[in-house]
Amino acid sequence: TVELEIPARPDFLEVARILVAATAAGDPLFDEDRIDDLRLAVSEACTNAMEAQLALADPDRAAIPIRVECAVHDDHLEVVVTDHGTGFDPDGLEAHPPVTDPRRLDFESGLGIPLIRALVDEVEFRTSGDGTSVRLVVRGAELPSPGAG
Repeated sequence: TVELEIPARPDFLEVARILVAATAAGDPLFDEDRIDDLRLAVSEACTNAMEAQLALADPDRAAIPIRVECAVHDDHLEVVVTDHGTGFDPDGLEAHPPVTDPRRLDFESGLGIPLIRALVDEVEFRTSGDGTSVRLVVRGAELPSPGAG
């Protein structure tokens, strides 16, 4: 497990992306496309975490770092992004029209969670008055057995 704490500032997003990409790149189960998916999902989760914290009226709480934990398991990689915002209900978010619907252009924000759900194999939101943790799971590709050709 690799853990990182970053300030709730957008200029630190790249640090979180690099951490996740470097962790996944060391495992043959994850190809470049899958690593890119995970990197984008983590970027969206961190952006949401930063926005949640920066919206707080309490500057001391807003200054608490965002935590990014990345763990490689036998068949998957798990990333948990934790903020200290007010929490939210992901099921209560406004539904967006399908991407083929021209009305979709009316939405300038709010696409991060649907994007995360599309990019990872599993996502779980744990929310409380102390903040939100987003758990992202990406399953690795199955490797061919030795001698298979």
